[in-house]
Amino acid sequence: MLEPVPSVSPAELAAGQQALVRDLAWASMSGAFGGGVILVAFALALGATPIQIGVLAAIPFITQAAQLPATLLIEKVRQRRKIGVLTITSARVMVLAMAVLPFLPGQSLPLTALILAQVLIAGLNAVGGCAVNSWLHQLIPHENLGSFFSRRLLAGTSLACVGTLAAGALVDRAPPHQTVYAYAACFAIAACAGFVSSWYLSRAPEPLMHNAGPMGQLRQRLLEPFANRNFRRLLIFLGAWIVASNLAAPFLTVYLMEQRGYAVGTVTSLWVTSQVANALTLYAWGRLSDRLSNKAVLAVVLPVHFVCMLALVFVDAINDPGWQLGALYAIHFVLGIATGGIGLATGNLGLKLAPHGQGTTYLAAIGLASAVAGGIAPILAGTLAQAFQASELSAVVRWSSPTNSSEMAIFSFAHWEFLFAISAVVGLYVMHALSRIDEGREVSERQVMQQFAFEALRSINSVSSTALGALFPFERLTERRKWWRAREPRTSRPG
Repeated sequence: MLEPVPSVSPAELAAGQQALVRDLAWASMSGAFGGGVILVAFALALGATPIQIGVLAAIPFITQAAQLPATLLIEKVRQRRKIGVLTITSARVMVLAMAVLPFLPGQSLPLTALILAQVLIAGLNAVGGCAVNSWLHQLIPHENLGSFFSRRLLAGTSLACVGTLAAGALVDRAPPHQTVYAYAACFAIAACAGFVSSWYLSRAPEPLMHNAGPMGQLRQRLLEPFANRNFRRLLIFLGAWIVASNLAAPFLTVYLMEQRGYAVGTVTSLWVTSQVANALTLYAWGRLSDRLSNKAVLAVVLPVHFVCMLALVFVDAINDPGWQLGALYAIHFVLGIATGGIGLATGNLGLKLAPHGQGTTYLAAIGLASAVAGGIAPILAGTLAQAFQASELSAVVRWSSPTNSSEMAIFSFAHWEFLFAISAVVGLYVMHALSRIDEGREVSERQVMQQFAFEALRSINSVSSTALGALFPFERLTERRKWWRAREPRTSRPG
């Protein structure tokens, strides 16, 4: 049933594309109930320390290193659908097993089991994702990539937003003594949605795999990206960006729940606000990266991201709770806009700087760099957060006269806010690393901002046909579009 076929008819391809759209929709629903905000909230309910939260955030990155041996496995077995469906379904069996965790006695046992389960889930998904990416890259005609991934990402992100809000409401509405049942129900729903996703994934046909050459040559090609000077600079930039972002982003949910005291439902609504902002501007960033340059887009959106991180430090200076929450919604909205531009431009840049015909190995090098940087940063941040747990930093202006004296705090931040400030400081090196990359044509940041304002208005006006895409798979759309365009022969214009 899961064997590759010699050829795929147009009818089989159309049915397979429809199945893949539904696959991602149900997979996104599974992730909404079993990951993200709900996973962190469950860990906090079990009494997780900052270091343990950091470990949970690092696991998906560390396990990405499994894609390198997975590449060799796929080349040897040459049955990507079988590998992808079996490994991803096995991960979802582990998600179902997580429904038992809320009922385990004590705190250390459920937390240890949760971390081990996440290692298995992320590792299996990394292997399965490697197989599926190669499979879809060959299955979907390159001229149809844009429309196919637009529909797929629209369905996926829409259900992710709905699922995240529903999961938050489910946890919030459960009586305090029945919260464990709410989390168990979330994981059970996540597993069931995942099984439906696996069924649709298995319905898509797999063409026979192309021959990539001898295994020895494949191993040698895996080392080539690190010898390319400009691509090595890209790897350094991406590593620095992943470190800077993961010093803060994995702990934003913890900050909102523990330090700000918001309920799970409020936190999920903030997350959805970010996704909506991303959706409204995603294709505006895509058109700009095609028309101008990826490096110029990053030069604009990276500072915006780090300014938003720094702005979180000053939210506490707002006295009114309603205005505080309003400021957080505004910050999340702007963060969503910036994150969309960063994801698109970094995905484009990686494929653009990879030599033609060597995209697989060069992208595998990006995955390895991401695994190392993304594995180190959250654990380091968790360690720092634990050290800063009882610390506070304030800057005070004091006025003294013979009759009276007064003082006013310019800013004051503590605990998780230290991580946001550190992330913003590390962002300075990220911008330096970006400046060392040679993409070719240089474009000013002012031109990017002017063009973005115009494109954003166009995107908002046509939002009904815009593909929502803040989940990780949207990078695949961009990579494939750029890969195909890079292969098209360029005709010179008459002078």
